[in-house]
Amino acid sequence: MPPPRPTNKGKTPPPEETFEEAAYLKALAEKQKIVSIKLHGGEVVRGWIEYYDRNMLRLTREGAPNLFIYKSEILYIAEGEITAPRARRQRSAKEAQVEQEPVAPLTPESSGTK
Repeated sequence: MPPPRPTNKGKTPPPEETFEEAAYLKALAEKQKIVSIKLHGGEVVRGWIEYYDRNMLRLTREGAPNLFIYKSEILYIAEGEITAPRARRQRSAKEAQVEQEPVAPLTPESSGTK
C-alpha cells in the first residue's frame, strides 16, 4: 500500500491583490516610459502615464489629446509598443495539392517484383 499523500492544508492560495500596481504605475510615471494600453473594446492607445489614482490614470500623448482612462476599462498595459502576433505562413497551392493527392498502395504488381 503506498504511503498517504501529504495535503496542502497549511498552504494558502495566492492573493488576488499584490498591491504592486501603485509602485509599477509610479515607476512608469516617474520615468515617463512610453506604454501601450489595450482597452476592453480592443482599441490600443499609446503615451506615458502622467497621473494615476485608485480608479483612473491620465495618459499623455504627443499629437493627440490626453486621455483619462478608468482602470476598469484597461485590459492590460505594456511597456513600449504592442506588436501584432506574426501571421502563420500560408501554404502554397502546390504544397496543399501534394498533401491532398492520394497515394496508391504498394502491391507486388506496382513495385515491379514478382
